[in-house]
Amino acid sequence: MTFTQLEIFALVAELGGFTAAASRLGIGQSAASHALKALEKELRVSLISRHPTALKPTEIGQQVLLRAREILNLAEALKQEAAAVGGLSQGVLRIGSFGPTSSVRLLPGILAEFRSGFPGIEVYVDEGEDAAVTRWILEGRVDVGFVVLPDERFDTTPLLVDELMALVPAAHPLSKARSIAPADLIGVPFILTQAGSSSLVESRFSALGLHPDIRYRVSQMVTILSMVDRGEGVSIVAEHALPERLDAHYPGIVARPLRPVTRRQIGLAVRSLRQASPAAREFLKIAARVCRPKPAAKKAIA
Repeated sequence: MTFTQLEIFALVAELGGFTAAASRLGIGQSAASHALKALEKELRVSLISRHPTALKPTEIGQQVLLRAREILNLAEALKQEAAAVGGLSQGVLRIGSFGPTSSVRLLPGILAEFRSGFPGIEVYVDEGEDAAVTRWILEGRVDVGFVVLPDERFDTTPLLVDELMALVPAAHPLSKARSIAPADLIGVPFILTQAGSSSLVESRFSALGLHPDIRYRVSQMVTILSMVDRGEGVSIVAEHALPERLDAHYPGIVARPLRPVTRRQIGLAVRSLRQASPAAREFLKIAARVCRPKPAAKKAIA
C-alpha cells in the first residue's frame, strides 16, 4: 500500500471518476486505474462501484476512505511541518465554502492575504451547501471550512455576525412593513435557502410552532433572488449574502429585518486545531485578522 494509491482512491471517490482524478495528479487514466486495482487486490475488497453518472465508494470503500483521508491528512501535515522550517514554501490547503457570505464576502480577502504570505501553498476551494461543508470537514475532505456557529464538533474561529432578512416581492403587502415576523410569511410559497441559513430559518419557524409552505429548497442565492423578484415566493436569508445594492440589481425585491431580530455567526472550522496542518493554522490566523472589526474612525476636533 502506498500514499499514491490512497490519494488516487480518495480523488476518484471525491471527483467521481478516473479521468478527473488522474488530471488532478498529472498522471494517465490507466495508471490511476491500475493503482486502484492494486490497492483493492492488496486489501481484498472492492472499493469503488460504477453508477450511471459517476464512480462511488462501496460500503466498505466508505470506511476505507475515512481512514485513507486521515492518513493522507497526517502525511500532508508532516510534509508541511518539515517545510515550515524553511518558511512553509509548499503544501496543499483544501477549503470548504458555502453561499455568498463566505464565498463572496469573506473568502476573497482572506485568500488574497494568505497567497501574499504563502505563495507556494496550492489552494483548492470546494463549494456546496452548508450541510455538505460540515460533512467534508468531518470526513477530512477539506482541511478547513466555513460553518454556522456554534458547532461543538469542531475547533472554530468566529469571523462575522449578520442578521436574517425577510425577502418579499415589491408588490406584496408586506413590502410596506418596517420589519417582518415569521408568522407573516405563513400561507405563501416559501423559498428555503440551503446556503448557510437553512437550519437557523427552520428552527426559528419550529420554535414558534409555525409550518411555512416550503415550495422550493435552493442552494444558489442568485436563484432565490430571481424567484422572489418574479413574485414566485418569499424567503429569509442572511443580510451579508445579499448584493450590496439589492434595489439596483433586483428592483422587484424588498428586504426587511426579521422580527424579533435573529442573527447568525459565521466562522471557520477544523476537526482538530492540534492536528491541523501548518497551512490550515496560518489560514485561520489570517482569517481572524482580516475579518477583525475595524475600529470606528475618530471625529476630528475643530
